[in-house]
Amino acid sequence: MVDAIVSVVLEQLISTAIEEAKERVRLVKGVGTEVKMLQDNFEAIQAVLVDADRRQMAEEPVRLWLEKLKYASYDMEDALDEWNTARVKLQIEGVDNNALAPRKRVCSFFPASSCFGSKQMFLRHDIAQEIKEINKNLDGIHRQKDIFNFSVIRSTERSERMHSTPLIDVSDVCGRVEEKSTLKSKLLGEGSEQQNAVQTISLVGMGGIGKTTLAQFVYNDNDVINHFGKRIWVCVSDPFDEYRIAKAIIEALEGSATNLVELNALLLRINESIAREKFLLVLDDVWTEDYNKWESFRHCLINGQRGSKILVTTRKEIVAGTMDSTDVISIKELSERECWSLFERIAFSNRPRLGCEQLEKIGRKIVSKCKGLPLAVKTIGSLLRFKRSLRVWQSILDSQMWQLEEFERGLLGPLLLSYNDLPPTIKRCFLYCAIFPKDYRMDKDELIKLWLAQGYIRPKENKELEMIGEEYFDYLATRSFFQEFETDDYDGLVVSCKMHDIVHDFAQYLTKNECFSTEANGHEEPLSLINTPKEKLRHSMLMLGFEASFPDSLLNAKKLEMIGEEYFDYLATRSFFQEFETGGDDGLVVSCKI
Repeated sequence: MVDAIVSVVLEQLISTAIEEAKERVRLVKGVGTEVKMLQDNFEAIQAVLVDADRRQMAEEPVRLWLEKLKYASYDMEDALDEWNTARVKLQIEGVDNNALAPRKRVCSFFPASSCFGSKQMFLRHDIAQEIKEINKNLDGIHRQKDIFNFSVIRSTERSERMHSTPLIDVSDVCGRVEEKSTLKSKLLGEGSEQQNAVQTISLVGMGGIGKTTLAQFVYNDNDVINHFGKRIWVCVSDPFDEYRIAKAIIEALEGSATNLVELNALLLRINESIAREKFLLVLDDVWTEDYNKWESFRHCLINGQRGSKILVTTRKEIVAGTMDSTDVISIKELSERECWSLFERIAFSNRPRLGCEQLEKIGRKIVSKCKGLPLAVKTIGSLLRFKRSLRVWQSILDSQMWQLEEFERGLLGPLLLSYNDLPPTIKRCFLYCAIFPKDYRMDKDELIKLWLAQGYIRPKENKELEMIGEEYFDYLATRSFFQEFETDDYDGLVVSCKMHDIVHDFAQYLTKNECFSTEANGHEEPLSLINTPKEKLRHSMLMLGFEASFPDSLLNAKKLEMIGEEYFDYLATRSFFQEFETGGDDGLVVSCKI
């Protein structure tokens, strides 16, 4: 979670230092040593973040240490923004290089006089002093990490993953009648002469949606068992370990482990074992997008008899393409009726029906909060299985799901797998979505503009920033972070989307006290805003009703990030904003619309 901001700040720190070194007139003198110390501290801390992230759920001191690091990183990011803004101003306007104006986050900087002109409040010394103070704080955080004896863990090892098995009680599978029928039909079909002898089918959906359960169901179906001569189940997970996967396939085919160690020898053995066999190979939980890793397996499997099938489960649409899927089945949420059936079987198991009427009323309301996610239903059902008090059930209904330890433990792991798989820059774009209200329909273009305004979209090669933003959006969309897409009638392109409620809760959980959205009507401040801590608030979405007043308490949110001046001007001069309002004697822009 913290690695998203640390990675970005470290990149910005290095970039800013390089740009500063190129200038003929240095904006901040004598700060080179401090910057080097900052870089060293950030890099040393970054090396142990995987282990720290893993331990923070069980160890409160580790969580508090990470929180200190996060806010120190935010302070560093703010200082770098001020530094970069002043340097850009120096380049464009050629003002007195001994002066540095304050970073104004709300107004724009169109007039030649700009917001810099009238009061030169900060000198170069102030940025140097600010960096020294941050460095002192970060140095203390760096020293504190030694108390915890963190291990240096590679990012590919970052999550402890549950390994699936093909074993399941098929009577436990609720709903999915249409998906079961469709998948079973595709597995039992022989395919046309034009198609490959061995076909790949992919089940795609968000974590906890039930992909593995569906695969287990068809794997154990009697018709499927009788149709295939060989059935193999391999939990692939991440990283894609070719040796482990090859050995697992051979062990399933031959009933015993092999002593072969060379990958080529293992693949040849697989090729020989499946010759003229009709097989079903399930590759569960595939993450890799590297076609080269899959290609060697594909070549050794084409020797199977026509009608052989490879069934893949994955959270990423792009993986389905990498695996040469002939069919892709998107797994959607369960209906509320199906969710209730699953919940009822777990929560009311071995419980006399007498006296359960009141619990059932509350239970149905709890199930509706799970929004069709089977893992959420199972987690909350297991929690309530041994809770017999009406008062306890009601308190769980009234609580925020992520405040429940059992719910956090059950759902956090699967969602973190998807989150940790994101690059740091895209992690920040995802976390920013916590600013929107639940069930909010996000306009794709506006969302990309907001990412741009926050400086989350990093320049790459010669691409326009807007195009990079499109790539970020697609990256999240194809990994099931977004859903309910609306497309343009003319070209079929996505124009808006939503987030699943559980995914939205997860984003808010990761950005505790940092993101806030509310609606203000009239002149009274919203109660939700009054009760929100302001000291750590960094992003806010405020929807003002007719004749509503701007809440004064938001002025106390000193860390609130709005649009940085250089990003505001970038967007404004490219017609992303309109209907500008100016204020004051200098005619500066103070507000606009999208």
